[in-house]
Amino acid sequence: MASEQKNHRCEPEITITAADSPSKRSLIVVSNRLPFVLKKAADGRMTRLASAGGLVTAVAPVVIKGKGLWVGWPGLHLPKDFNDANIPESDPSDQSPTAGLKSEQVVTVNCDPDLFEMYYNGCCNGTHWPLFHSMPGRTIFSADHWRAYVKVNKLFAEKTVDALERCSQNKGNNGVPIVWIHDYHLMLCANYIRELAEEKNIEFQLAFFLHIPFPPWDIFRLFPWSDEILQGMLGCDMVGFHIRDYCLNFVDCCQRNLGCRVDRKNLLVEHGGRSVRVRPLPIGIPFDRFVELATKAKKVIKTKHKVILGVDRLDYTKGLVNRLKAFEVFLERHPEHIGTVSFLQIAVPSRTDVLEYQQLKEEMDQLVGRINGRFSTAIWSPIRYIFGCVGQSELAAYYRDAAVALVTPLRDGMNLVAKEFVACQINEPPGVLIVSPFAGAGETMHEALLCNPYELDAAAEVINRALTMPVDERTLRMSRLRRREKEHDVDHWMRSFMKAMGSDVEEDDIGTTRLQPVTIDDFDDYLLNYIGSNHKLALLLDYDGTLAPIAPHPDLATLPLETKNVLQRLSILSDVYIAVISGRGVENVKDMVGIEGITYAGNHGLEILHPDGSKFVHPMPVEYAAKVSGLLRALQDSKVCRDGAWVENKGALLTFHYRETPNELRGPLIENARKLMEQFGFKTTDAHCALEAKPPVQWNKGRAAIYILRTAFGVDWCERIKIIYAGDDNTDEDAMTALRGMAATFRIASSNIIKTAAERRLPSTDSVLSMLKWVERHFMIKKPKDNARAKKHSFKDGVGFPIHMSFDLTTSPGRSPRASPIPFPVNLPTNHSSDPRASPIPFPVNLPTNHSSDEHH
Repeated sequence: MASEQKNHRCEPEITITAADSPSKRSLIVVSNRLPFVLKKAADGRMTRLASAGGLVTAVAPVVIKGKGLWVGWPGLHLPKDFNDANIPESDPSDQSPTAGLKSEQVVTVNCDPDLFEMYYNGCCNGTHWPLFHSMPGRTIFSADHWRAYVKVNKLFAEKTVDALERCSQNKGNNGVPIVWIHDYHLMLCANYIRELAEEKNIEFQLAFFLHIPFPPWDIFRLFPWSDEILQGMLGCDMVGFHIRDYCLNFVDCCQRNLGCRVDRKNLLVEHGGRSVRVRPLPIGIPFDRFVELATKAKKVIKTKHKVILGVDRLDYTKGLVNRLKAFEVFLERHPEHIGTVSFLQIAVPSRTDVLEYQQLKEEMDQLVGRINGRFSTAIWSPIRYIFGCVGQSELAAYYRDAAVALVTPLRDGMNLVAKEFVACQINEPPGVLIVSPFAGAGETMHEALLCNPYELDAAAEVINRALTMPVDERTLRMSRLRRREKEHDVDHWMRSFMKAMGSDVEEDDIGTTRLQPVTIDDFDDYLLNYIGSNHKLALLLDYDGTLAPIAPHPDLATLPLETKNVLQRLSILSDVYIAVISGRGVENVKDMVGIEGITYAGNHGLEILHPDGSKFVHPMPVEYAAKVSGLLRALQDSKVCRDGAWVENKGALLTFHYRETPNELRGPLIENARKLMEQFGFKTTDAHCALEAKPPVQWNKGRAAIYILRTAFGVDWCERIKIIYAGDDNTDEDAMTALRGMAATFRIASSNIIKTAAERRLPSTDSVLSMLKWVERHFMIKKPKDNARAKKHSFKDGVGFPIHMSFDLTTSPGRSPRASPIPFPVNLPTNHSSDPRASPIPFPVNLPTNHSSDEHH
């Protein structure tokens, strides 16, 4: 985060660097900490202690000028009844960037200290910090820490929506407010803000900026909750990083982890029907302010030795141990510098209560002592080591008078020390900057010398080159660095952000800002490689939210005519097999689709209707036939069916719908409905604005999908056909999980955070139609089935073997089920076992013994 990147000083900035926004819109900044820290005196009164850092310097003036708000933790745990009105105003003598930030512009986030500890030190610093810096060996994965992270992000979201409501009530604000979320502490916050604000019909724009690196996919996927992190960030309209490499890493993770449609050239990701812009926005520094500090600072380096300077927090990502070892190799290889060069390392204390950091300090102390003991003379020591804070004026003097700056982290988001050193290089001749290629600064400061901190021998030679560099080369390199950093200062960063947030811009400096709608051609790479040209295809499709758009009432979710026509044409192709697997009753889904010659599965596969009219009904325990009606009465009598909520009786199961219930009333109704369902012995499953009660049988869409495929194509179905499965619900995840690695799977996903086993995400039912059109185009050169075959059972090439089972769910309590109207088939093909246990998914056993071979309906 910005505060950690520039935490090497203990004094605040002294003057404001104004950043005039090109927009009159209010800015709501959301960060882990407020731009100042509250301190409580012995008498109970609180005072402000201003924070330093690029974020505060750049953003605070814009918030102040635009009458915006800042949401964050105040730096101490306040009482639960604390009111923001009790926040003190800034001291009249305060000249920091936050001096003009009124208490009414501050929204404090306060939570339980133990919860905050697990969120901050546990998840943020114990998990995200090392993992995002590509150090998985130092990463701790804890479910408890993750749950705390989720809770605190939700708390920040609630406070941010409160701030949005305050902004919307301020008539002095013009335009749509911008919510700008910062850093790895709040990567889930955007989605929760979007959900809450949209419920209240608040218009806004969301942005996120990450101040640390974003790792490549092979590192990022180690995180157990990586999907949630990506979708949390994708809740924004724009996601910003320091450099393009981090942008590309993020885009790559969105495609490979989530299956999102992406545009690498224009840095766009499609999620929840929105085009999310991913933009490189390298942060700058208040350049002129550091020039002023360097001009006025008193001389602090009084030796005639050339000084090599390092300034860092004491953190394992900064490469301090590697740096000291490289300096030791330098002295070994170039003894001519002994007695003429000194290395000054300033290490600011960080997380001193953490054992890992204590061990790092101990290692540093020992290493400094060993090198000094090895090379020191009577009048010279090679290393001077300062462990503590250094004032800003003193630091500017060190920057100004150093001959070389060593900025060699093992991994860093940007590293503003490099930029500050350049700004303070006002002497003639100037010094030389050495940067690591693993810092963001190494990608933007092209005239600096690159030094790989892992290659100690090469690093030693880079140090020697810097010390012996001709004056004209030093002058040329530094002048170009200074010119770029002056132009791309912290104000430029702020202006670039505001420009990138332009809501009506079709193109920006990167390219187009919107992905085009899904077309047939978008499926070429994925499906063509999978299906090939010589395979048959099984299309397994959900109905609501996949083929038909979600509607307020199930009866209104009609199949679009164009989709129906494409399915109709596909149904007569000999190489395409279609099954619609829905949570609706099987007869209902057949009526809604209205296409003959395809398979229908209802109640999530408990009922399956084959194209020849034969039917499979999963045999449930007899007592659940009565329990369905009992649960229905209980739900209706318990007053959960109110405020727009109602129960749908599907025969084998019940669905409690609450789509039309106001959001603020849903919680108690859902909880009461869930308790009743569980009391009656049913399993509960969350669906789209619905709660489903299922009988406790080992059967779901996954088992049903495999049963359908095996019945149609034989036990070796996975070798005979290719499969596409598309669905939009949690119940479809069972099928996607069962078919993982054996099918091309699509999840039609909304903007909410969704964990999915699908390989790809699609934004809408329209994109499903495009996929079906691609299938039609691919198979249109195949011969259609003849009319006689089309009327027969659609098992391909006589390979499949139907197993028909039926159980009458309308049987009264205490009565035996009626005889099955459809007999078991005989004369099975000899290449298939008639033993149901030989099947990969066992057929139901212990059927009632009074099944009749009579065919009757």
